[in-house]
Amino acid sequence: MTNTEIIEITKRQKPVSRAGGSARVTRRELPAPAASSNCNSPGARQIALARFDLLTTWQKYRAEAKGGRSDADIKFLAIYSSGLILPHVKEIIGKVSLRTLYGWAKLLNDSVNSGDWQNLLPGWSYGEGEPGLTPDEKAVFQRQLLHSGKINIGTATNITKYYLNDKGVSSPSAPIKFRRWAEWFKKNNYDIWVLSREGEKALKDKVERYIIRDVSVLEVGDVFIADGHTLNFQVIHPFTGKPCRATLVGYLDWKSYDLVGYEIMCEENTQCIASAMRNAIIRFGRTPKVSYQDNGKAFRARFFNGTQDFNESGLTGLFQRLTIKPVYAQPYNARAKLIERFFREFTDSFEKLTPSYIGNSIANKPAHMLRNEKFHKALHKGYVPTIDEAVQMIESWLKYHRAKPCPHVKGKTIGEVFNSGRGMGVNLADLDDLMMDSVIRQIGRQGIRFLNADYYNEELYRLAKKAIVRYSLSDLSYVKVYDLDGTYLGIAQRYDLIHPMAAALGDAKDMEELKFRLAQQRSLSKATRQGVRGIISGGKDIKPGWDGGIANRTAISYQPVKQLGDFGDRAIPEEAVMAEDYLTDTTETSVAPSVRLDFDEAHERYSWHLKYGFQTEEDMIFRKDFESSDTYDMLFRYFQRQG
Repeated sequence: MTNTEIIEITKRQKPVSRAGGSARVTRRELPAPAASSNCNSPGARQIALARFDLLTTWQKYRAEAKGGRSDADIKFLAIYSSGLILPHVKEIIGKVSLRTLYGWAKLLNDSVNSGDWQNLLPGWSYGEGEPGLTPDEKAVFQRQLLHSGKINIGTATNITKYYLNDKGVSSPSAPIKFRRWAEWFKKNNYDIWVLSREGEKALKDKVERYIIRDVSVLEVGDVFIADGHTLNFQVIHPFTGKPCRATLVGYLDWKSYDLVGYEIMCEENTQCIASAMRNAIIRFGRTPKVSYQDNGKAFRARFFNGTQDFNESGLTGLFQRLTIKPVYAQPYNARAKLIERFFREFTDSFEKLTPSYIGNSIANKPAHMLRNEKFHKALHKGYVPTIDEAVQMIESWLKYHRAKPCPHVKGKTIGEVFNSGRGMGVNLADLDDLMMDSVIRQIGRQGIRFLNADYYNEELYRLAKKAIVRYSLSDLSYVKVYDLDGTYLGIAQRYDLIHPMAAALGDAKDMEELKFRLAQQRSLSKATRQGVRGIISGGKDIKPGWDGGIANRTAISYQPVKQLGDFGDRAIPEEAVMAEDYLTDTTETSVAPSVRLDFDEAHERYSWHLKYGFQTEEDMIFRKDFESSDTYDMLFRYFQRQG
């Protein structure tokens, strides 16, 4: 049977209803010839070719069937619906009715290209075609979809229909057509969709192209990336003593993915970035080539509210002096996403395990911080570490991090890649300018009092003035001291408290520390006396003239009266005398030598007086002063209590 005969059949016959009911029509409205763009759609091509195969098989069946053609058509559809023939075609286009079959036959031949399978392409804009909303529906619906409140499609559909009906404008489209149009618009105008509903940051993160960088061309130390991270656990504020959330500013080596150096900041301070770089250089052993800092509004707003532009913060001069090229990312340009991923790992594997973890949002609070969680509150110990303790915990976690595989070098760990590029070391004096902002403190007899600790250096012994102290919160074991004019005075080490009874109750470490400090006191005191002797002996004695010639009189040597019970040559050696014998105030004393010794330490002179007696008024004053000192309590009073 030819195509012409099929056309005549469609003109003469009407749809024949099945037994017990009318024929079901899958598509009441015959689609118009498909647009040419539909030819490129794989789905539309598949449907058109399946329809063509169905029509071709139907024609052959009608040609070979006996009896009337109407009965043959009904039998053909019954066989097709059962899946005995053309099962693959049925999976594509499903069941069809006689009316649909006649319609396809007409479409196949009622065109310029008669018999062309492209005449059977779907007419509902399959795939990328725009669903047909009315212009009024489209205008109102689009405004609702692009609202910054992110109105969902169903709500936007209801608002559109209500608005048009209220204005007396027809809205014939079904809700499913609105949904299809919204999905079509989103696919074909994704940039407008994202910018209107989510903003510029989402446009940058989701739509705009990003540059894929080839990290393999970098070497360790070529680029250090800096960023800040507000710690999600509390630490003790070193100045106030209260719990607070500090900020960690760190530098990540781009090649090895290792956190080279960092600084913990409790208050806003752009110098903290330079201090973090200093710690990174010390550990790396040489300076990097490029320092990459985010200069965007987000970074400044989070950590440095008072800084409008890092180009005006002084960092450029500090870095360039060390031959480091500083690079500041501009707002809405490529940023240091690499270190942000590092901080996410830092939060998941470290911060959540700390005892003072508080979460980074209300939704991420630990159980003990929620209301009515008495069980978890009872389990939580509530310990808040100091900054020193936090640094120790971070260093322990970094050992775990550095043992992980390097994302940029296969077969090696992060630590191995970083260590392969380390330098031989740097001159710490060249990095002094990179330390945190300085403070001015008074130099006293105990050195410098700073952050509830004493920092001491032998160079401070002779000074009684104010000095500049530079420090790093990530390492408070020492500070650097400068004169007010910038002259470097040296490093002052932190001195911890010593055991009050080191000789009797302390361990070997306590005894060694006590001996060291006593030796240091003797050395400094001796140096002072030598300095005084040098001044006196080096200059000519000045005689003002009103001494009455006393200075020219013959000096009379003083010979103390020997006491009863003189031991003479039987004097007990000092090292053989028990401590309780020192404390016995007896009138029987050894004969004092005619020449007084030059004692380096006060306790040595006190022991000498216990042996030979306190003979002059000046000796008694010395005895009173010494017995009220800490040295006397430490070295002599203990034995008195034991007795």
